[in-house]
Amino acid sequence: MKILAVDYGDARTGLAISDPSEFLASPVRVIHSGKQETVLEEILKSAADEKAELIVVGNPLNMNGTAGPRSALCTEVAEKLRAMTDCPVRLWDERSTTVTATQILNTTNVRGKKRKNTIDAVAATIILESYLAYRKNHPNEI
Repeated sequence: MKILAVDYGDARTGLAISDPSEFLASPVRVIHSGKQETVLEEILKSAADEKAELIVVGNPLNMNGTAGPRSALCTEVAEKLRAMTDCPVRLWDERSTTVTATQILNTTNVRGKKRKNTIDAVAATIILESYLAYRKNHPNEI
């Protein structure tokens, strides 16, 4: 199954896609918009273009597991996507993915403008990798 992951942000939203075997997660693109309606339309367009069968929206829970304002916003985005498509939409815990993405970009020496244009797609890829690992290790739970 091809799965599209979303790292929703105020100014940029990163997207990543899995291969049909759910083995690889690859960055797709970054949507450069702060308008939620535009971002939702672009997510659905990418899902259709990539033939995604599931959309996973990163849910930035607080470190103690509670939902804060960012989590509420991502939950709202997921609910709006569900209303706009027949493709299933799932929220997935994305705590610390941007920190991990920053560490990866530091290791690969990606700096400046290129980093700004890449970090959200890398974060979406990390969200997707986490989700794919969970699916692999818990096949009867999903």
